[in-house]
Amino acid sequence: MTDMASFADKPTIVGERVLLRPLVRDDAPALLATMDDEGMRLTGTQRTFTLDQLIEWTSTRSATDDRLDLAIVERATGAFVGDLAINSWDPLNQCCNFRIALGPLGRNRGLGSEATRLVVDYVFTNLPIHRLGLDVFAFNPRAAHVYERVGFVVEGVQRAALLWDGEFHDAILMSILRPEWEARQVRTTS
Repeated sequence: MTDMASFADKPTIVGERVLLRPLVRDDAPALLATMDDEGMRLTGTQRTFTLDQLIEWTSTRSATDDRLDLAIVERATGAFVGDLAINSWDPLNQCCNFRIALGPLGRNRGLGSEATRLVVDYVFTNLPIHRLGLDVFAFNPRAAHVYERVGFVVEGVQRAALLWDGEFHDAILMSILRPEWEARQVRTTS
């Protein structure tokens, strides 16, 4: 990947329990349903969205070439359970950011773990990305544990990064580098 145009490809990635597919206009109502109080807190989303805003936003995802937005669908039921994105592409340094958001139907069932593993494998298998980073709030240790199981390493803490309900919360900065991902692949195939 030498430029942002490589994100023009919107793959469908099939796992055992989840399907990651391009986010489309018809996903807007289900996306809005994932934005409950718990989901907003876990992602630090302080802005509310209307259905019309999400229809407009989801309608543009297929035309973007600077990021990859995918719906997370439970294969057994076909239910939209969340979304994820690879964004903030820095072509000079071969770095990207990862974010995931699960609604009530997708939480505490291992679907986010599988979706995270699938997209990390996709990124390092198909794109010349060297570093994939993320941040997770300190009050979400379950997500941090998932990221560590997939191979992300804690890099540091951004202190008092989020003001939520009158209280400041730290953000834990994590990343996985291509050589770390490659080493994990060798261990799992041995």
